[in-house]
Amino acid sequence: MDLEARAHSEHPDELRLWLRLLTCTQLIEKHLRTELRLQFDTTLPRFDLMAQLERAEGGLRMNELSRRMMVTGGNVTGITDQLEAEGLVERVEVQGDRRAFQVRLTAKGRRQFNAMAQAHEGWIVDAFAGLDAAEIKTLRNLLGKVKEHFQETA
Repeated sequence: MDLEARAHSEHPDELRLWLRLLTCTQLIEKHLRTELRLQFDTTLPRFDLMAQLERAEGGLRMNELSRRMMVTGGNVTGITDQLEAEGLVERVEVQGDRRAFQVRLTAKGRRQFNAMAQAHEGWIVDAFAGLDAAEIKTLRNLLGKVKEHFQETA
């Protein structure tokens, strides 16, 4: 039973919408995790860490990776250790701070991430194949209004 099945007709539409959004997010994420494992023998957290590094060509410090990924430093360290052992990332000393390291993708890591990112994009496109272009634009705009309202009131 998914989360949406918990809602009843007497619940507010807003609650039922939230549960539908959450259910869709979970279904898509489960699909992404499965495809990453089957096609690339990797995990979503590893993909996410590599995505952060791909956007920061010079690399990122461990604490910045942790902040961007919203996970603990220990999680980032464990993932980084695995990726480094596979030659996908490297740690580079930060000039003037012997305790700090920048983590960056290696050439091999960049090639592997690019292949995963291309497949990931296709999986996301497929996830929304039930909607036409106008519906996608409308849904994106409506969710943008929710985001904007939340940011204004936060």
